[in-house]
Amino acid sequence: MSTIARRTGAAGSRIAGLGHYRPSRVVTNDELALTMDTNDAWIQSRVGIAERHWASESETVITMGAEAARMAIADAGLTPADIDTIIVATCTLPSQIPHASTQIAAILGIHAPGSFDINAACAGFCYGLAVASHTIRAGAGKNVLLVGVDKLTDWTDLTDRSTAIIFADGAGAAVVTEADVEGIGPVVWGSDEEKTEAIHVTDRNSYIYQDGQAVFRWATTQIAPVALEAVAAAEVDLSEIKALVTHQANLRIIEAIAKKIIAAGAPEDLVIGKDIITTGNTSSGSVPLALSRLRESGGITTGDLVLSIAFGAGLTYAAQVYRCP
Repeated sequence: MSTIARRTGAAGSRIAGLGHYRPSRVVTNDELALTMDTNDAWIQSRVGIAERHWASESETVITMGAEAARMAIADAGLTPADIDTIIVATCTLPSQIPHASTQIAAILGIHAPGSFDINAACAGFCYGLAVASHTIRAGAGKNVLLVGVDKLTDWTDLTDRSTAIIFADGAGAAVVTEADVEGIGPVVWGSDEEKTEAIHVTDRNSYIYQDGQAVFRWATTQIAPVALEAVAAAEVDLSEIKALVTHQANLRIIEAIAKKIIAAGAPEDLVIGKDIITTGNTSSGSVPLALSRLRESGGITTGDLVLSIAFGAGLTYAAQVYRCP
């Protein structure tokens, strides 16, 4: 009987380039106060957001994802022709067919890539980073483009104070390539099957529903231990972690997680991604968008160890340690 050959990939994988895209329209808290019972002080005290970016009708999951991807490919020193696999993490396509990754490939001129989407809601990018890394190390690809993008305003009641103050639009992207030394740590992922209804959309004619208090309690108690498990899995010392970039859900959640990470042994001057303040919650786009903007601002530099954890509807979560490109 013949034996099926096993493909061997690279010794490791690494993030080689980053990119991001935010729509030009900035929506302030004062603007929201014109259509709902709220004000700037109330919003900032509860979720920490001062402003967010909302896409125009012409800015879509596809166009925003393509812009972030274009930036990431250039940052990696590659061309579209070098990309052999595209993964898009999103949960807000207006239609599930055709999927986003092939449409983005068409815009960028990437010919015949391996192409698929994943939906882990706000945890999508960290899930996708694990899949991209596994693809490289299994030998199924050499240069993987990973895009996290969502247009949440298409699925949000923009007069509903419980969701409209939080949700926004945007995209982030990373190029994952081969490496002689591992640059992306093992993923720690999972889900809480008892809380599938905490965040949901009933049907295609409905808006996003979120039980904000339940999600807040869950995230502030259950997520930090997962992040610490990812550090242990990467076999690095917590004191070596330079930055914490979490899903940008709520500033109070981010700060609660960071406090526990620092108490466990991370540096007191740990750099904390707080893109939520001026970008809002962009779901699958939030981690790569925050990461790319943090590096752009000089908050982190090449080689720094970053701890990321994302969490969202499902309820799903995923965490890993990686080096900043």
